[in-house]
Amino acid sequence: MPTFCVNTQAQPGTNDHEVHDTTIRRDCHPSTYNQHDLGWHSDCASAVQAAKRIYPYSNGCFYCARGCHTT
Repeated sequence: MPTFCVNTQAQPGTNDHEVHDTTIRRDCHPSTYNQHDLGWHSDCASAVQAAKRIYPYSNGCFYCARGCHTT
C-alpha cells in the first residue's frame, strides 16, 4: 500500500493542503518539515479523507495523487 503525507502549508489561492503519495518519486513533494505523515492508505481518496480531519480543505496533488485532485 502506498504511504501519503499532507503539506502543512496551504496552497496560495485555493488554501488547499495537498496530499502526496510518497511512494511516487516526483519533484512535487513538500519539504520534509512541511510534511504531516498520513501513513498507509489503499488509495488517495482514503488519504484525503484522513487529511481532511486535520485540514478541512485538503486535495490530492495534481502530479502524484491525480485521482483525488479536484481544484
